[in-house]
Amino acid sequence: MKAALWEIETFDYHTAGEPFRIVPALPIVIEGGTARERREFAIKGDANKIRKLLVNEPRGHADMYGGFVVPPNDPGAHFGALFWHREGFSTVCGHGTMALGTWAVRSGLVRAPDDGETDVVIDIPSGRVTARITMAEGKVREVAFHNVPSYVVARDIEVKTADFGRLRVDLAWSGALYASLPAAAAGLEVTPSNLAKVIAAGHQVAAGLAGNPATQHPFSTGFEGVFGTIFHEPMTTAGPGLRQRNVSVFADGQVARSPSGSGTAARVALLSEAGELAEGEILENYSIIDSRFAARVVDQAGGPEGGLVVEVSGRSFPVGQGKFTLDADDELGVGFVLR
Repeated sequence: MKAALWEIETFDYHTAGEPFRIVPALPIVIEGGTARERREFAIKGDANKIRKLLVNEPRGHADMYGGFVVPPNDPGAHFGALFWHREGFSTVCGHGTMALGTWAVRSGLVRAPDDGETDVVIDIPSGRVTARITMAEGKVREVAFHNVPSYVVARDIEVKTADFGRLRVDLAWSGALYASLPAAAAGLEVTPSNLAKVIAAGHQVAAGLAGNPATQHPFSTGFEGVFGTIFHEPMTTAGPGLRQRNVSVFADGQVARSPSGSGTAARVALLSEAGELAEGEILENYSIIDSRFAARVVDQAGGPEGGLVVEVSGRSFPVGQGKFTLDADDELGVGFVLR
């Protein structure tokens, strides 16, 4: 099918400020029997052109995020999802899972009672995840994302950067690999005024880790490399629990407006192993715009990888819906990115 004939219907949501553009149906077929196989197929074909169409200006922006709804791996899930951003297709997306669960209930795709909890089960490239929707008086009050298992990969890895000196990072897997370090170690604070420096530091850390043996997934191919760099800092608290602020830089300079769902799960894995987050304790994780996720360990994972099942909770809201097209005479085609 020619790109000029594409008409793409979307439902736009935000989760804690981070955008997520949902595409319930595509004018093309993404082949594969699993979400992982479909991701591999999508990277090479027309699905990638549609990703660019929806991410790039003038229809999107440099920090756009979204996902295609695809069939599930098997009847155990409600549907599957392929997550995408400016640079390509990611293997996990916590805020996107939360948006998809909220959309599925609000749209009636998954039925939910007026009061109580409903699980929306979604197959993604890195495994099977759940968005647990809490309803009250017919409205979605909260969504909790149960991630794939999260675990610590490596500690205290030295990274050389051009502008921030020698930094030391911890690596954790939460469906994607995150490098984590205190913002102060790079001379930064997690504030909007520091955004340009945060982006530069995140880019340099990821580049410095390229090819490092610690970034190779021990059990699966296709998941190699650092997806995001998390800069975190402590927050004072008067009550129980642990409060931190963080910002995640990923996809060659894209910045999470939310505290990052999968990034928060990675932080919980690191904090739990270090004894900084006690069993049953909640991490209140704030973003660069002061939006909040609450996270806790809900189970120990089995299998060869082990790890922790982390629940990340917050809220997701619709912000609009529309139909995107591409005119055959449009010389800009699928668009451009100008940061």
